[in-house]
Amino acid sequence: MRALGRIILLPIAFVLAMLVTGFVIVSLGQERIVQAFSERGETTLNDLPDLLALAVSLLSVQTLMPALLLVIVGEVVRIRGAFYYVIGGGAALAIVPLLVRINQPASIMQLSPVVWQVLATAGFAGGFVYWLLAGRNA
Repeated sequence: MRALGRIILLPIAFVLAMLVTGFVIVSLGQERIVQAFSERGETTLNDLPDLLALAVSLLSVQTLMPALLLVIVGEVVRIRGAFYYVIGGGAALAIVPLLVRINQPASIMQLSPVVWQVLATAGFAGGFVYWLLAGRNA
């Protein structure tokens, strides 16, 4: 009975963590765009194409693979620590731009620090939400 509950809980927790991650990406990205237009923050208008290209690339299926691998390893090994899911979520989302641009020249792979900051923060939030819902009872 416990296994059946885990089979139902894991996809729900994963989808909710993805929604939170997407919300953080959109909200932080929007904040950076507003700062760039008002010229108050560090972000310049030159960073906007990076943010938009990343948003489009995040819709592909290959972006789910690092997060799925993180969840599968955590469940099989029964890792219950929040540190694993939070840091792993940030790392899994930070790998995504590298996976998306794997066959492109090195000059195209340059991303601004703002993009890395948004991705890391969103990954940390998603990992924490997954840990709250399913990871702490692995």
